[in-house]
Amino acid sequence: LQVYVPAGEFEIGSEYGENNERPVHTVTLDGFWLDQIEVTNAQYRRCVEAGACAVSGFADDGRFNGPTQPVVGISWHDAAAYCAWVGGRLPAEAEWEYAAGGPVGRRYPWGNTRMTNLANCRESDCADGYAYTALVGSFPQGTSWVGALDMAGNVREWTADWYEAYPGSTYNS
Repeated sequence: LQVYVPAGEFEIGSEYGENNERPVHTVTLDGFWLDQIEVTNAQYRRCVEAGACAVSGFADDGRFNGPTQPVVGISWHDAAAYCAWVGGRLPAEAEWEYAAGGPVGRRYPWGNTRMTNLANCRESDCADGYAYTALVGSFPQGTSWVGALDMAGNVREWTADWYEAYPGSTYNS
């Protein structure tokens, strides 16, 4: 299932975050489709069985390999191969940020305040009930403005672009 993210513009970056998040600048995007949930192990396993994807680095680890847990332990190339196999693509960083924070550029899908009950997180103040990854879609209260789930917490997300500092940035990696 996918959600449609309408065309629009928003400010990406943060004047309060890390140096590599500066400067804040406006990005204009065309509309696009995005998976509503993270790719599950069961979905990814079908790609492996078809010979189009490499086996996840955690395929044999019971802490991370449940069928409805998000797939982890795959490279960018594996993620891109999966997307191509299902007829899609990885979102650009700006697309992902827009789908998560919306046209007003919220810090989290639900707003600008960190709420440990709306996402799976590793910090000591989290009481989400998961020792590792949460089942995809476990936090519907944290849904983004377009209906995408798990846009904060749980696992890191791959995007289509390689890391680069924003235009105009003085960040040195």
